[in-house]
Amino acid sequence: MTTPLDHAAPPVARRAAVDLAAVREQWGDLLAAVGRRPAAEWPPRETRGGFLDQLAADDRAQDDEQPAEPVVGRLPLLLREHPAPLNLDALDAATEVERELFDLADAVAEQVQRLIRPARDASGRFLTDQADAANPSRWHYQTPDSAGSRAYGLHWAAVWLEGRALGEEYGDLFAPVPALLLDHLAATAAGARRAVERALGRDGRSTTLAEPCPWCGGRLTGRTRAGGEPVVTCSTGARCTAPAEDGRRRGEWRGADLVALWTALTADRQRPAA
Repeated sequence: MTTPLDHAAPPVARRAAVDLAAVREQWGDLLAAVGRRPAAEWPPRETRGGFLDQLAADDRAQDDEQPAEPVVGRLPLLLREHPAPLNLDALDAATEVERELFDLADAVAEQVQRLIRPARDASGRFLTDQADAANPSRWHYQTPDSAGSRAYGLHWAAVWLEGRALGEEYGDLFAPVPALLLDHLAATAAGARRAVERALGRDGRSTTLAEPCPWCGGRLTGRTRAGGEPVVTCSTGARCTAPAEDGRRRGEWRGADLVALWTALTADRQRPAA
């Protein structure tokens, strides 16, 4: 389920929805990172697209860890079902983000979600309206006997919070989110996104690659951006002698253009020393 971005919603609500979507779309990658030992490599494994995964297939086959398939955009596993952690930084980030979004959903539901309607049985006695209580659009609180909506994991919590931020209507089930609570929702969503992207190395950090440019010998610098798009630049800039096809800026590689750079770097590594 993906919440459409309501452009009539206030800017703070749209920012919250974008940040929440970024968290849930990268959640599978974060859980995959929990099960892998941190590696001093660039780009981080969790930022690599399919084109770099294919180039590294042989290396992964020799790795003593079990390879994990890319999971961006798929329904993620639940954190509590994760096997023994190998990356404690990723585990700490996942635990923190999950707790904060679950607690946030509890707080939002407390203020905007209608109480369960009463019903009457044939004798006129008041009962709980079971259909209203079981409404799948509700956020169900955790109890000593049930995990409530938390059982569905962070993905559902993020989708539910997006709906509340954007003012989605489900009959009279939800009231609009008050301004102060909306500000808190947006701030929490932004913090969660920063935590996830920091743990995945997608927070805009720069890394100097160990190998020089295969064409001109310049210093290569890799950067990751929010959302995971890696880019590499050569210190010689426009004077770099690497091929520049399809209007690509000389001395810069991003997206699918990284295939040519990684192929050249791999060839250099495998070339016998003189």
